[in-house]
Amino acid sequence: MAIARAIEDKVRASLAVSHLELDNESHLHAGPPNRETHFRLVVVSADFAGLPLVRRHQRIMGLLEDERLAGLHALGLHTFTPEEWAARGGEAAASPACRGGGK
Repeated sequence: MAIARAIEDKVRASLAVSHLELDNESHLHAGPPNRETHFRLVVVSADFAGLPLVRRHQRIMGLLEDERLAGLHALGLHTFTPEEWAARGGEAAASPACRGGGK
């Protein structure tokens, strides 16, 4: 789980994280078992205050260039301020079903 660990470590080191969920969804997509290619990441941080969604995503993706080069293929990002997270009742949308080829 090298990629998963790196994602979590880098995000926690770069943002004031109050909540983080990282789900490896690679098994829902075509490919060999035990891979780290598809993830869903939920991050709640006060650092997102005042930032539009695209800037939040750019900030996280900028941290993860090495992981992309190491095989990270897809990262579903759900980024919230603590206030946004509370207003949602502490829930983020589930990932859509894979539509790209068979398993």
